[in-house]
Amino acid sequence: MKEQKNELMWSHIYWLGMLGTTGSYTAAARRLGVSKGAVSLRIAELEQVSGVALVQRTTRSVRLTEAGEALVNSTRKAFTDIEQGFDSIRDLASTPRGVVRVTMPVALGRQKIMPLINDFLHSHPDVRMEIELSDHVSSLAREGFDLAIRHTSHVPDTHVAWLLQASSTLLVAAPTYLQAHGSPRRPQDLTGHNCLYYLRSAASPAWSFAPVRRESERHSVEVQGNFCANNSEALRELVLAGQGIAMLPDFTAQTEVDAGHLVHLLPGWKPVGVFGDAIYAIRPYSAYVPRAVRAFVDYLKEAFAPASQARVQSLAR
Repeated sequence: MKEQKNELMWSHIYWLGMLGTTGSYTAAARRLGVSKGAVSLRIAELEQVSGVALVQRTTRSVRLTEAGEALVNSTRKAFTDIEQGFDSIRDLASTPRGVVRVTMPVALGRQKIMPLINDFLHSHPDVRMEIELSDHVSSLAREGFDLAIRHTSHVPDTHVAWLLQASSTLLVAAPTYLQAHGSPRRPQDLTGHNCLYYLRSAASPAWSFAPVRRESERHSVEVQGNFCANNSEALRELVLAGQGIAMLPDFTAQTEVDAGHLVHLLPGWKPVGVFGDAIYAIRPYSAYVPRAVRAFVDYLKEAFAPASQARVQSLAR
């Protein structure tokens, strides 16, 4: 009877920890590869054996009780050591294998990452990729992602970050728009233009600029326009159509600028605080990184290297 209870205890506590991490029975079941009912049954059995409530259920959320938190916290290191030990043994195989779950923003993923996936999968036939394209910033630990691709200026201290490529923001417009409305010569001139902006709140934004040679200075301009969106590709389409002026990340706009379809405006001024300064691959800190994840990060670093080098040479000129 005692051995049965011990077996019940260890396997069920692991499921309880997964429930605490994900915050819902549905998400925990997905991570564990079982049904929602199976998770619910195991938690009920664990509560029966322990004699205390371990989960607090409401109509909107699930969270661990104080006893549940204490139980999970006291066993977390043991389960982490087991997981890492198993992963390290599995990684003794000659080739990377397993599932790599990655989350990334829609526009960045479509333009910079997805074109690389096919070659990676051909080179690593034992790896399976699960990609989430979403502009929602996911919690990697809570939602079970191995890696996130982020366009940002700040990486959390609790995460490990691999720099893939520096990035800049470009102020652009189509030649047809400029022919009809003229070109701004300084940031303040933007108040007289139709500015298409990235949607972050209901209010029209204030765009900030710094002189390229005096980046400590800041000049803020309140702008207005007849279109906004939370996707840089959508903004690019309206700018290309001659609708107005927009700030776009370089990976969305640079090709169109090089082709002459868009004009880079105010090159002596640097847009500040709109998009990130770099593209990173990030993951929560861990002493162990699965071999398949390392292989994907190394592949991205190698794939991004030519563009990064070209940007360094451009800035040096």
